[in-house]
Amino acid sequence: MADWDQMVDCEGLLCPLPVLRARKRLAAMAAGELLCVRATDAMAAIDLPHFCAQAGHDYLEMRQEAGVALHLIRAAG
Repeated sequence: MADWDQMVDCEGLLCPLPVLRARKRLAAMAAGELLCVRATDAMAAIDLPHFCAQAGHDYLEMRQEAGVALHLIRAAG
């Protein structure tokens, strides 16, 4: 079982698409749910935490899995 409630696959997408897709998905999620953003663009490691700080979501961590970064975000309440 996954460690998150929903996932957005942004592999191969460049900035700002991972942030835009994460924002859209987070807007539809319940407070406290976990979103995993799969991204290959290195800028996502900078852009996603910045977006979360601005939007009030909790950026929890980044994991590596077979060359793909998994960014875990807790939806704001």
